[in-house]
Amino acid sequence: MQAKIHVIHENNDWTQHLQHRLEELDLPHELWHLDVGQLDLFSKPPPGIFYNRISASSHTRDHRYAPEFAQGVLTWLEHNGCTVVNGSRALSLEISKVSQYLALNQHEIQTPKTFTAVGKKQVMEAARQLNMDSFITKHNRAGKGQGVKLFYSLPALEAYLEGPDYEHPVDGITLIQQYIDSPSAHIIRHEFIDGKFFYAVRVDTSEGFELCPADACSIADAFCPADSTESGTKPKFEILTDYQSADIARYESFLSKNQIQVAGIESVQDALGNTYTYDVNTNTNYNSDAEAAAEKHGMLELARYLGRLLNQSNG
Repeated sequence: MQAKIHVIHENNDWTQHLQHRLEELDLPHELWHLDVGQLDLFSKPPPGIFYNRISASSHTRDHRYAPEFAQGVLTWLEHNGCTVVNGSRALSLEISKVSQYLALNQHEIQTPKTFTAVGKKQVMEAARQLNMDSFITKHNRAGKGQGVKLFYSLPALEAYLEGPDYEHPVDGITLIQQYIDSPSAHIIRHEFIDGKFFYAVRVDTSEGFELCPADACSIADAFCPADSTESGTKPKFEILTDYQSADIARYESFLSKNQIQVAGIESVQDALGNTYTYDVNTNTNYNSDAEAAAEKHGMLELARYLGRLLNQSNG
C-alpha cells in the first residue's frame, strides 16, 4: 500500500486549495472527510502521514460532531505511532478558547481579561464583574467570528440575550471579554508552518469581527471580508514585509509545547501600544489576493512541508 498524505477535514471548500498544491507537487494524498464515519479501534492506520484540518466552526456547516469524531481518530493515530500534524492537543485548543487563553498565558503571552459563563443570568453577572465600559461576548467554540458582539452597556447585553438575534453557543459556554480598541482598526494575523513564523498579515477590522481569510468564506458567510476592499482601494488583507515582533519567539515556543505545527495566531494593539493575543486558529487559511501581491503562498509552503514529512516517513 502506497504511503500518502492523509488530510483530515470537514470542509471541502477550505481544503481544495491545499489539494491543488499537493497535485501540483505530485504528492500522493487522500482526503478524509470526517463529518460522519466509523472506526475500528483495533485496526492499523494506513501508511503515510496525517494532517488535521478540523475546524471549530464545523457546526455552522451542519457537521456538529466532526470535532468529536476527529478527536477519536487522532487519538487512534497517535496511539499507533503515526506522524500527525496538528494532532489531538491542537484540536482540543481549536475547539476551546478557554483552553487557548490558559495555554497562551503559560507562555507569558498577554490575552484580554476574560470571564466565562453558562446561562444567560451568569453571562450578565460575569459582565458586571468584568466592570468595563465596553466589552465583547464570543462563543468558546466558534470560528469565523461567530457570536462576537460588542457592547457598551449592561442593558444592551441584556436586550441581546433576551432578543431574537441571540446566538446560543454550541457548547453552552459564552466568553465575556475586555474589548481592545485598536486606534488603526486592524489586527495582525501571524502564520506559522512547521512551527516556524512564515508571514504576518494586516487585517482591516473597520467593518466587523468576522475575519476569516479564506477565499471560500463568502460561501457560508456573506459578511466575511475575504478579498474585499476598503473604499475600493485599500486591501482588507495585506501581508507585511520585514515584520518583526517580540511575540514571534513566544508564539513559536507556545506552538512547540502544544504540539501545533500549523497555525494562525491573531493579536491586536491598544492605544497605549499593549499587545493582546486573542485567537489561535489551527485550521488556518490564507487569502489569495494578499499572497499574490506579496508573492508568498501559504498552501504551497504547507504542501512542501507535508511532502518533506512524507519523504521522512518513507525513509
